[in-house]
Amino acid sequence: MLRVPGSDLRDFAHALLSAAGVDASEVAAISDNLLWNDLAGRANHGVERLPILLRRVKAGLIRTPARMRFRALSETAALLDADDGFGQVAGVLATDRAVELARATGLGVVGVQRSNFYGTGAYYIQRAAEAGMISLALSNSFPKVAAHGGYRPVLGTNPFAFGAPRRDGRALILDMSTAGLAGSTVRAHQRDGLDLPEGLVVDDEGHPVTDPETAMKGTLLPAGGPKGFGLALMVEVLSGVLTGAGIASQVASMYKDFERHGNSGHFILTLDVARWMPLETFYERLDLLTQMVAGSGEEGTVRLPGEARWEAMAENREKGIPLEDKTAAALRDLAEEAGVAIPW
Repeated sequence: MLRVPGSDLRDFAHALLSAAGVDASEVAAISDNLLWNDLAGRANHGVERLPILLRRVKAGLIRTPARMRFRALSETAALLDADDGFGQVAGVLATDRAVELARATGLGVVGVQRSNFYGTGAYYIQRAAEAGMISLALSNSFPKVAAHGGYRPVLGTNPFAFGAPRRDGRALILDMSTAGLAGSTVRAHQRDGLDLPEGLVVDDEGHPVTDPETAMKGTLLPAGGPKGFGLALMVEVLSGVLTGAGIASQVASMYKDFERHGNSGHFILTLDVARWMPLETFYERLDLLTQMVAGSGEEGTVRLPGEARWEAMAENREKGIPLEDKTAAALRDLAEEAGVAIPW
């Protein structure tokens, strides 16, 4: 598989974004976000997304530069109007403001409205962890998941991310779709020609679907039945209803809807650990917990959330970031069209 050094891929993404007319003030936040996800092994949220993001920019569905504005709600809370701009830019602004608020008061909460796809919540969790914060990052998305007991799409995959800082910098990160699987996973199975397990997707009559081609037109089921459905509702209330962003079908598909802005919402919450105890004490206590968890099974069989990301990051920094042939070809087409040099 083709591997590209991270610095080269970041510069390449930067050049493609700039050539497509993305404002210079926004390019770094977007390219850094995409690269982090590629480094962490989340290729479906990395540079693979550049073609669709730039297509939406060209169609005027992602505004750049966006005039993003904060409105203070209290000493601990703020609302960001993302002005239909890049979700990656809005996510960074919201996280950094939440950290500022938490640093001043102990707690920071920022809602985001009129945004777009913002990548993985893990990226913002790590950003907050670097500032010594425990955090939550939620985002709603366009409907493709049924309610428990239903079979028509009503909620998005509505990802839920939680994290805490650790002494070695490798934050504890839980980042999960509230659906039985993410839409990007269906696309990956479609690309690789692999069937899906039964019980994750249904057709428009509620029958199980395993063929990935058919699944792309089907409806995802919530993870863990009523539990995943409940979590998805929580994400929708906090990131959609409360923020004033789109709710359910008011959020547009980035791949299929070229008539509307994304209109998605995000919700970032940060807690300043130092308000509760010295950060070093927290590290010691969290290390004790992780040791207890890791020791609860045979050696090496129990893994903590986020470990796979940090292992992938170490490998990809050393060997270069792997690019699927289809992704490399799509990026090559963009580069040739824009007159940008290809770094491989």
